Parts: sequence; C-alpha cells; structure tokens
Amino acid sequence: MSGGAVASLPEGLLDAGVWFRVEAAGTAATVRRAAERLATELGMPEARIADLAIVVTEAVSNLVKHADEGMLLVRAVRVPDRAGVEILALDRGPGMADVIHSAGDGHSTAGTLGIGLGAMVRQSSWSDLHSVPGKGTVMALQSWSGGTPPQAWAAGLIRPLTGETVSGDGFAVREAEGRRQVLVCDGLGHGPLAYAATQEAVRAFASAPAGPPAVVVEALHRKLSHTRGAAVAVAELDPVAGLVRYAGLGNIAGTVLGPDAGRRGMVSLPGIAGHQRRLLREYDYPLPPGGIVLMHSDGVVDRWNPADYPGLLTHSPQVIAATVLRDAGTRRDDAVVAVARVS
Repeated sequence: MSGGAVASLPEGLLDAGVWFRVEAAGTAATVRRAAERLATELGMPEARIADLAIVVTEAVSNLVKHADEGMLLVRAVRVPDRAGVEILALDRGPGMADVIHSAGDGHSTAGTLGIGLGAMVRQSSWSDLHSVPGKGTVMALQSWSGGTPPQAWAAGLIRPLTGETVSGDGFAVREAEGRRQVLVCDGLGHGPLAYAATQEAVRAFASAPAGPPAVVVEALHRKLSHTRGAAVAVAELDPVAGLVRYAGLGNIAGTVLGPDAGRRGMVSLPGIAGHQRRLLREYDYPLPPGGIVLMHSDGVVDRWNPADYPGLLTHSPQVIAATVLRDAGTRRDDAVVAVARVS
C-alpha cells in the first residue's frame, strides 16, 4: 500500500494492482499518475486516459470527503483482444441508503455541487456500486478503449500484509475445454518466497491438463516441489449439472452462497502443495441458480454474514470480493478473496 509517488509499475503488479490508502486530497495526484501510467503502458488512447484521470480524481475526492478508512486499488483488466483499467474504491463511511439518488448530479452531503459520483459513472465504460448504511460503500469502475466487453464471470482481490510490497496469496481463472475453474493459493509465510510459490502455482494452473479439480491440484503439487509450498484449492463451476466440483490442500476456505443468503462450506484436506499431501479427494456441492462461489485464504476471517449486506450477491464478483476483503480481511496476513458466478 502506498501514498507516495509511483515512478513505475513493476511487471508483476500490472494485474495484481497497486493499493493506496486515501487520507488526504493530495493523494489524488499520486493515484492519478499511477492510473495514467498504467493506461499508457496498456496502449489506451489519450481521450480514454483523460476520462480515467477524471474518474480517479473524483474517486479520491469522494473518499476524502465522505469516507473513513478509504482505500483505492488501481489495476489492469483484460480480455483476449485488449486491456483496460479498473478502479476499486472501498470505505467504511456512512454508506448510502438510496444509491440511485446519491449517484444523481446535484446530490451532496458535503456542501459541494454533488457532481462527483455521476461524473465517475459517465466517464467510465462500466461501473458497479454497493452500499450499506453504517458499513460503507464499494465502487468498481472500468475504463476501456472501444466497446465495453462482457463482464468476467469471476474476479478476485489480493492485498499484501501491511509493510510488504508483494503478496504471498493469489488467484487465477481459466476456461479449459469447457471447464470454468478458479484457483486460490496461499504461499507459505510472507514476502518474496511466498510470492514466488504463488506465482509458480498460477503458472502451473494456466498450463495444467484440462481435467477436474483433483487432477489440477495434483499437477500443482508436482510443480511446487522446488518452492516453499502453498495451500491451494481449485473450484470448477458447472451450471448445466448445477454443481461445484472442489479440491483443495491446506487452509483455503471455499463457500457456496445462495441467493437466499444460505451458505455451505467446502472441504479442503490438510497438506501443503509441493511438499506433503494425503490422497487427494474431490467433492461435489449443489450450485443453486443465482448462486456464487467464494474462496479466500486464511488472511480473511469467515465470520461475515451475507444477510448483513442486502442485495450484495446480485452485484459483480469484484464488488462482492471487495466487500468481503474490506470487512473480513486481516492486516496481520496476506489476503485474497475470489468470487465466481455462472448464470
């Protein structure tokens, strides 16, 4: 997390993103420069970069004026033929009882013109917002060159332990021969060696055979033998069968959440991918229509209650993940949350 100037964006952070703690208006210039640099590196046209600068400036302004514990993430988002920039703004502010009214021009609770939220939505290619009075607001905005692509069926967020520049936790998504799969991993410990283990797991996941989750986890186990090891879990969503297939080693939590706020935990077996494991087992769980799969590392506690967030499960995967990370993530560990939904 940073509040200082960003001279460059390391290659490894282009997709994981860069977090900023937003406490003062002066942060806007730092965040704007980071977003503009990322957009330039992704080849976005100047007009879209100018729009993005407005979005970032207004997002920071809103957090400073209205929020407590404001955080903002800048990261790349990708589809096969191009890339865009995503901004995620999280806060523990007063929240909004009427999001539609609050997003309209002219609405203000800080004595301003009230153009910020409406301008952010208009200048973005896509946006999503969820707010609960007394808990705060999460807003996701994307800027793309050309038409806005369909939204991803899965998304996640990674946040490093306070004081670390890289996270030992990670996630990845793939579609392999019709199989839609999500990986969540937690490299042992913290810092560069944990990060290296997780990056190896992500690479191995991308190239693993197009098999069910147990086959994929076995492939990851073999590939991680030269690293310090990791906890890993793979979920496969099969909406036709109405199932989630799940296999895991170590302390990764997986949950199926239904639209009625019901939840069902999934089983990961004890072990460390790359070093020790029992006989791998794969489990099937019902996936109700409109249900989602949420996975996270032990840097996120499992005490949050979906019923406390009316309407949250109808929102985008990244807004759901950001809400859980904000309210259930710990500062004493790396953290990752991944959310998947298949209509």
